[in-house]
Amino acid sequence: MSDSLRHSLPVIESLPIPLERDVFLRSLIRELSGTLQDVVGLDEAAGFISIVGQRVGDQINDDYRSALQVNQLDRQQVADVLVDLKRRIQGDFYVVEQDDEKIVLKNRACPFGEKVIGRPSLCMMTSNVFGVIAAENLGYAKVVIEEAIARGDRGCTIVVHLRPTETALAADGREYLQG
Repeated sequence: MSDSLRHSLPVIESLPIPLERDVFLRSLIRELSGTLQDVVGLDEAAGFISIVGQRVGDQINDDYRSALQVNQLDRQQVADVLVDLKRRIQGDFYVVEQDDEKIVLKNRACPFGEKVIGRPSLCMMTSNVFGVIAAENLGYAKVVIEEAIARGDRGCTIVVHLRPTETALAADGREYLQG
């Protein structure tokens, strides 16, 4: 290695560049979702992202079932898993209400951070992961994203309907059925 290269590396390494793996990956996903939204439109982009969310949801569901050594999660475990999985990826979700018909969650911090702003198609990751886990364990889910940081709201409000009630059927969301 030449002397000039050896001396410039510490200078370059100490530059205040906001780049590390997490920021890089969130930026990559933001740009990918933005490109999809621009090229095929928001609905189609959400559709593509929902396919990824379905696969991720299946894997996360399997991971929690295996770790808990159960074949199926009950409603309380589903609620706890939804909060815990988001906590593990630096979201700040919490349950504000739950009963046999629904689980209502709020969120103060998106796992995608500021990279989610203007990318509502990324909310399909949450919808699909939540929907898959709830439906695979409880038989049915309809996920309604009432508020979203991606759309400019201060936080997120997500309702996971657990039964196809009149209220659930009338709500604007995505339905999931046990596979």
